[in-house]
Amino acid sequence: MAIFKGAGVAITTPFKENKEVDYDVFREQIEYQIANGTDAIIVCGTTGEASTLNHEEHLDVIKFCTDVVNKRIPVIAGTGSNCTETAIYLSKEAEAAGVDGILVVTPYYNKATQKGLIEHFTMIANSVKIPLIMYNIPGRTGCNILPETAVYLAKNVENIVAIKEATGNISQITKLMSMAEGCIDLYSGNDDQIVPLLSLGGLGVISVLSNVAPRQTHDIVASYLDGDVKKSCELQLKAIPMCNALFCEVNPIPVKKGLELQGRDSGILRRPLTEMEPENAAKLEKAMKEYGVL
Repeated sequence: MAIFKGAGVAITTPFKENKEVDYDVFREQIEYQIANGTDAIIVCGTTGEASTLNHEEHLDVIKFCTDVVNKRIPVIAGTGSNCTETAIYLSKEAEAAGVDGILVVTPYYNKATQKGLIEHFTMIANSVKIPLIMYNIPGRTGCNILPETAVYLAKNVENIVAIKEATGNISQITKLMSMAEGCIDLYSGNDDQIVPLLSLGGLGVISVLSNVAPRQTHDIVASYLDGDVKKSCELQLKAIPMCNALFCEVNPIPVKKGLELQGRDSGILRRPLTEMEPENAAKLEKAMKEYGVL
C-alpha cells in the first residue's frame, strides 16, 4: 500500500533570528498545510534545510512534526546522508519518533557506484521496519539511481517501496516505470512535471510549491487521480510560471521569501544560503500575484 497519494509538502524549517528552530511558527505551518488539503508532510528534506541541522535539531524537528500531526496525515522524514551509518542512525531515530516513512537521498559528494547504492539503500532499509522512499536528485548529489538499480532494490528489499524522481529526465523515468511493472511507487520531485509523471503511473508529488500553494498543488494531483486529466493539465500549466519563480534561485531561498510575502514568515536562511536578490524577489512577487496566492 502506498505511503500516500497526492501532494506531499516538502516543508520548510523556520528559524529565528538567533538561528534556533522556531517551533511556534513550525506548528502554524503544519496546521496550515493540513487545513489546506496537503496529503502528507515531508520533514527535514532539502527544502527543510536538513543539511544545516545538527543531529539533535534534525531529530527534534522530526519528533515535533509527528507529534503535531498526530497521524492526521502521513509524515515522512528525510534521513539521508552521504555516510551510510549516519543515515541508519537518523532512520532508526525517525522510526522511533513515529514517522510513517523515510526519504533517503543518494550519497552526495563521495557519491557511489550502482553497487554502492544497492548496499547503501539496502542497509538503511534493513535497519528499520517502515517504508523507504529513494530520492534521486543527481543535480544536487552528483549521483544517479539508474532504472535497473531502482527496480532491483524495489524487488529485493521489502520496505523499499518508492522513488522520488527529481532527475527531470522523462526518458529515464519512462524506462524505470516500464521495467518496474508496478513494483515501485513513483513521486515527482519537480513541481513542473507532476502531470507527466502521473501519466507514467505516478501517485503524486513531493512539492516545494505546496508551501505557498497547498490547495492548488493538491488539486493538480487529485484532479488527475479522479480521472479529470484535462483539468489536471490545465492546473499544471497554470502553475508553471510560479514553479519557475520558485526555482530562479537555489531552493529553498525563493520559497522562504514567498512565505514571507504571504505573511507566513519562515524566518532566516542558514548559511551558506543567502537572502534572495531583489530583482528575483520582485519576479517571485509578480508570479505569486498572477497565480493568486498573494
